[in-house]
Amino acid sequence: MVYETIKYELVEQILTITLNRPEKLNACTVTMELELIDAFDRADKDDDVRAIIVTGEGRAFCAGADLGADSFDTDVKRGPVKRLPNGTVDYSDPKVSETGGHLALRIFECVKPVIAAVNGPAVGMGVTMQLAMDVRIASEAAAFGFVFSQRGIVPEEASSWFLPRIVGIAQALEWCYTGRVFPALEALAGRLVSKVVPPDQLLPTARTLAREIAEKTAPVSIALIRQMMWRLQGADDPMEAHKIDSRALYACGRSADAKEGVRAFLEKRPAVFKNKVSVDMPDFFPWWTEREYK
Repeated sequence: MVYETIKYELVEQILTITLNRPEKLNACTVTMELELIDAFDRADKDDDVRAIIVTGEGRAFCAGADLGADSFDTDVKRGPVKRLPNGTVDYSDPKVSETGGHLALRIFECVKPVIAAVNGPAVGMGVTMQLAMDVRIASEAAAFGFVFSQRGIVPEEASSWFLPRIVGIAQALEWCYTGRVFPALEALAGRLVSKVVPPDQLLPTARTLAREIAEKTAPVSIALIRQMMWRLQGADDPMEAHKIDSRALYACGRSADAKEGVRAFLEKRPAVFKNKVSVDMPDFFPWWTEREYK
């Protein structure tokens, strides 16, 4: 795919995806959503991608959806949805499926670590798209807003699942109830972001973290850790985590990477991990597609 609204730049195993509509404050369109999904598909298939940074071109990260008068009216945007014989909406119609959620779910499925480098304002879907990313680092120039209540709609991109898990239910509700835009330091206090840095230090800070992951860790370990941490938040008992821990430790413990990791530690040298996400994931992965695991 030739990208029109994003930039895809891979340097030293660190992929930087840049939202690239600066004249529109990187407001998101359906084209941008599809290009981002394609970029994550591409990154997951490329073993040379060890970490992903997402940022914005110009002075904004993303100003949200590119709005028009009927931006939120699905019948107008995508054609009338199906109706049941009694006249009520058939919510199984694919047209009802909120498109921004497809992007969030694709990021959630990613097997590479994802860092948001928030360079400026990030409101609406400009902030909700970050929630499926793993670490958010903000510039002092960044601002955030879950503005949906002020637009007469509700949060999208599965953010009702992600946001309370990141910041807690009380903070999530305060920001979503008010719909106000708040500065980076408030985002830091509320645990939405992990660091706030001067603008000129934003990408170097993100790249330092990405480089530490790329240079020192095993790709298969990272892929498993990412999915284990995210997916097991919903487990109703620690036994569910124990089941997956046990599978993962059994599979990884027999791998060449585990042997190399121990040798490197004993020999006091950097490890050279050779197992690849594309071909060396354990046979139980992805475990969540099973109807029931034991």
